[in-house]
Amino acid sequence: MSFQAYLDKIEEKTGRTPRELVDEAVNRGYKDVKAGVICDWLKEDYDLGRGHAMALVHVIKNGAQISDKHVGTKGTHSDPSNMLWLDGKATNPLNV
Repeated sequence: MSFQAYLDKIEEKTGRTPRELVDEAVNRGYKDVKAGVICDWLKEDYDLGRGHAMALVHVIKNGAQISDKHVGTKGTHSDPSNMLWLDGKATNPLNV
């Protein structure tokens, strides 16, 4: 599953865009806490599993840019860009 696919699935599972969840995390003061604290919050409030929560932890702590490692590859982890779309799957210009 690509990094973007994880974020799209988070939106599907929670009804909230990744940006909304990142903003909520920042408002809660979670930008500088350990990943486990964020994972616990996402499990408790949104019933997200560890894999999806860790994808969001990366964005909360590092922003929307990811490594070029899988960009444009042919594998299942391939992402079309090194910038993740946080504003909802339906508005992603790469989902045409």
